[in-house]
Amino acid sequence: MELEEKTKFGEPRKYDPAFKGPIQNRGCTDIVCCILFILAILGYIAVGILAWSQGDPRKVIYPTDSRGQFCGQAGTPLEKKPLLFYFNIMKCASPMVLLEFQCPTPQICVEKCPDKFMTLLKAYKNKNDFDYYKQFCKEGVTNSLGIPDILSLGLCPAMLIPSRPFTRRCFPALGQKGGVITVGNNTKFEDGSGVMRDAKDLVDGVKNATVVIEARQVVMKIFEDYTQSWYWILIGLVIAMLTSLLFIVLLRFLAGIMVWVMIVLVILVIGYGIFHCYMEYAALKGEPGADVTLQELGFQTDFSVYLQIRQTWLAFMIILAIVEVIIILLLIFLRKRILIAIALIKEASRAIGHVMCSLLYPLFTFLLLAMVIAYWAVTAVFLSTSNEPIYKVFNESECEHARTTCDPANYSTSLMKKQCPSSECLFAFYGGETVYHKYLIGLQFYNVFLFFWCANFVTALGQMTLAGAFASYYWAFVKPDDMPAFPVFSSLGRSLRYHTGTLAFGSLILSIIQIIRVLLEYLDHKLKDAHNKCTKFLLCCLKCCFWCLEKFIKFLNRNAYIMTAIYGKNFCTSARDAFFLLMRNMIRVAVLDKVTDFLLFLGKLLVVGLVGIFAFFFFSGRVKAFEDTAPHLHYYWVPILTVVIGSYLIAHGFFSVYAMCVDTLFLCFLEDLERNDGSPERPYLMPESLRKVLNKKNKSPPAE
Repeated sequence: MELEEKTKFGEPRKYDPAFKGPIQNRGCTDIVCCILFILAILGYIAVGILAWSQGDPRKVIYPTDSRGQFCGQAGTPLEKKPLLFYFNIMKCASPMVLLEFQCPTPQICVEKCPDKFMTLLKAYKNKNDFDYYKQFCKEGVTNSLGIPDILSLGLCPAMLIPSRPFTRRCFPALGQKGGVITVGNNTKFEDGSGVMRDAKDLVDGVKNATVVIEARQVVMKIFEDYTQSWYWILIGLVIAMLTSLLFIVLLRFLAGIMVWVMIVLVILVIGYGIFHCYMEYAALKGEPGADVTLQELGFQTDFSVYLQIRQTWLAFMIILAIVEVIIILLLIFLRKRILIAIALIKEASRAIGHVMCSLLYPLFTFLLLAMVIAYWAVTAVFLSTSNEPIYKVFNESECEHARTTCDPANYSTSLMKKQCPSSECLFAFYGGETVYHKYLIGLQFYNVFLFFWCANFVTALGQMTLAGAFASYYWAFVKPDDMPAFPVFSSLGRSLRYHTGTLAFGSLILSIIQIIRVLLEYLDHKLKDAHNKCTKFLLCCLKCCFWCLEKFIKFLNRNAYIMTAIYGKNFCTSARDAFFLLMRNMIRVAVLDKVTDFLLFLGKLLVVGLVGIFAFFFFSGRVKAFEDTAPHLHYYWVPILTVVIGSYLIAHGFFSVYAMCVDTLFLCFLEDLERNDGSPERPYLMPESLRKVLNKKNKSPPAE
C-alpha cells in the first residue's frame, strides 16, 4: 500500500554518486516570465515618471481656498498666509457639507485668525477698523466701494468672530461659561445684518466643518507623540534586536534547553497578561461609566477612552486565555515530536554557525522591501494628487445650477450668478476629463499590482538565496571544507543570474491571488449595507477560499524555490518535485516541520512579549522609577504599538533565517532518506543526532 502511495506521487530519488549539493552547471529558467517581469518594471517606472510629472502632493499638505490655491505654500504670494478663513462658518451647518466636504461659503487664506468681534457695517465707519477688516477680505476691496457693492460681490464677510487656528483653519473660539456656550467670552454676537444671535448657533457649523479633518487631528497628535518618543522607540527596537540575537546565539549552543525555557517563558508571559487584564478589570468595578459596552461607546478618536471600559479588559483577558489554552494543549499532544524538532533546530544552529552572514541577509531584504514600499507610496500619493481643481456652484437657497461646474474667474458676471444671486463658485474637489484622468484608476490598480509583485519577488529572492546556502551546507560531505567560500553570495549570484524568471513566475501567481483578495475586500466594503444574505455568504466563502489558496501557494512557492536552488530547474518542475516529495512523506511534514515552525513562532512571541511588557510599563508611567524619564504623550499606546510591531518584524527577520534553514534542511533530509540507505557506498549525510532520533545508522565498511 505504501509503495502504491509513493508511486502515485512520483518515483523516489535515485542514488547519484555525482551529486554533491546545489548544481553549478545550470541554465536560465522561465525566460518568458523574466522578460515579462522586466517589461512590467519598465512600465512601473514609466507610471512613476508620469505620476511625478502630473501629481502635486501639496494638495494633501496645505488647505485650499475657494480658488484652489494653497495656503502657506512656500514660493507663492500666499506663503505668509498659512490659515484658511471661512466667510460665514454657520453655512457649514448644512447637511450637504457631510456629503460634499465643502462649505457653501467663500474661503480665503489669511495670515492670522480674527481675534475680536466686528461687523462690516461698523468697521466701514472707522479707517483703522476697516484696514484691519480688509485682512479677511478678497483682493480688490477699497474705501471707495460701498457696503452693498462689497457684500453683493462677495468680497468681504458680513461679520468677524474671534477665532483660533485649528489644523490650519480658523474656527470660532467657542467656550463654556456656567453651562452656556460662548464665543470670545460672549454668549451672543451680531451676525452682520443687525440681528443678535446665540453663540450656540455656531456649534453645528463648527461640527460639520471639522468632521472632515477630525481624523487629521488624531494623526497630528500621533505625529507629536512620535516626535516626543522616537528615540525611546529606537531604544526599544535595539533591545528587541539584541534580545533576538541573544536567542539565536543561545540556540546555537543550548538548543534543547533554550526551547524548553522558551516554552515556559511564553506560558508565563501570557499568564501575566491574563493576570494584568484581570486586575485592571477588577479595579474598574464601580467606577462611573466603566460598565458602558463597546457597542454603546462607538468609535472614539481618543483611544485611551477604551481603556477606561471594563469590557475592553475582559475582551483582552478572554483572548489571552484562549491563546494560553491552545498553546498548552498543543504542547501536551506534541511533546514527543518536540524532541525531534529540537534535533532539527540543533542542526539548523550548526548550519547557521557555518553560514553566519545569513543572519545579516534579512537586512538586505528589508532594504529592498523599504525601497519597494517607498516607491509605491510616493507613486500612489502623486497619482492621487494629479487631478485638476474642479469648481462648482454652491448655494443656500434653491438654484437650478446647484453643483454644476463653473469658472471662478468670471462667475460674478455670469448668467448663473444672475439667476442665483446668493450662489458662489467654489473649489469643490480635484478631478479631470483628459485621457490621463480617465485612466487614472487603472494606473492606481497597476501601481498596487506591481507593488505586490515586486514585494513578493524580493521575499522570494531571499528564500531562494538562503535555501541555496543552507543546501550547500547539508550536502557537503566534509563540513565546512566542501562548502563554497561565500555560500550566501554564491547562492544570491545563481538566483539572480539563472532564476530571475522562476522568482518572477512564483511571485506573479501569488500577486494575482493577493490582488483578487484586495478586490474582494473592496466589494465587501461596498456591499456592507446590502441586505442580501446570499451575496454576503457567497462573498464570505470566496474570501475564505482565496485566503486558503494564498497560504497554500506561499507554502508551495517556498518549497519550489528550495528545489530550484538545489537542482536549477524551472518553477513548475521544482514545484511538482517539492510537492511530490512532501506528499511521499506526509506524516513527517505534518508533524515534524510544523512543530519546528511552532517552536520558532514561540520564540518570536517571547521576544515581542518581553519587549512589549517593558514598553508598556515605561510609556504608561506605571512604574515610579520611569515617571520622570518617560515622555508625556497624547496616546501612550502609540509608541507601545510601534515597539511591539517593530519587535515582531525584527524577531521575524532573525527567526525567518532559522525557519528557512529548517525548511531547507528538512527537504534535504527527506531527499537524503530516499537517495541513501546508510551503506558504506551510500551513507546518510544527516547528522548523528537526527539519525539517532530516527533510528537510522551508517554501516561501517567491512573489515578486510
